[in-house]
Amino acid sequence: MLTKLVVAWALMGGCVAIHAAGIAAAAPGLARLANVADRFWLSTRLFVRLAGWIVLLHLLEVSAWALFYVLRGGMPDLPSALYFSAVTYTTTGYGDLVLPPEWRLVGAVEALTGILMCGWSTGFFVAAVGRVIKAEAAGEISRQR
Repeated sequence: MLTKLVVAWALMGGCVAIHAAGIAAAAPGLARLANVADRFWLSTRLFVRLAGWIVLLHLLEVSAWALFYVLRGGMPDLPSALYFSAVTYTTTGYGDLVLPPEWRLVGAVEALTGILMCGWSTGFFVAAVGRVIKAEAAGEISRQR
């Protein structure tokens, strides 16, 4: 059990690394968002792309957990492991697939990791929207002068 938890901790670290790299790669796009504040459709398109990028990061993280479950025998096959991992990571928790008893704490670590990564994504997305709103307000103020 302890070995599984150590590996789960390492997977959590891997998710943080994936997320950090992905967010760092998306950050330069925020500068472009500030420059397009007056163009609704352009900023909307960039927000859609940002949301898609963030979802891709989460799917990579879910896949890492799923591969771990399959390779270590926690789930019988990759489709089941991907489904279980997605449901666990998002804390949906349908309960139609469950890990064996000796694996259940690992599933809990995945759920906590998912909560943290989703919170991080939300914060980043809010920051992006805030930049556009701030740029828009600055443009309106300069137009009033």
